[in-house]
Amino acid sequence: MNILVGSIMLAVALENNPTAAAISEKLPLTVDMAELNGNEKYVYLPFSLPSNPEPVGNIKAGDVMLFGDDCLVIFYQNFKTSYTYTKIGRIENAENLFEILKRGKVSVSFTK
Repeated sequence: MNILVGSIMLAVALENNPTAAAISEKLPLTVDMAELNGNEKYVYLPFSLPSNPEPVGNIKAGDVMLFGDDCLVIFYQNFKTSYTYTKIGRIENAENLFEILKRGKVSVSFTK
């Protein structure tokens, strides 16, 4: 999967699970993602995805996860969490992700 933010294309290595497979079937998808906590972008999808939430403990910049069954999240900072998520994938080469995503609401396109 790829994520396009402005003119920047980011490759995502997908997990081998039903959630990643289900979101792949919905692509292409363009959404406006809101800011939360200075470390993530999120959007509530107009559809549900299969979920299998588990405690992740540590979030890493570049993690792409599902909160609940309809909230898609891209994390751009490392931090510890007690929340549960379903893993979707991980952005490869996420070194500049903070610079790319730190500004308020962003339009993000997900493609195959």
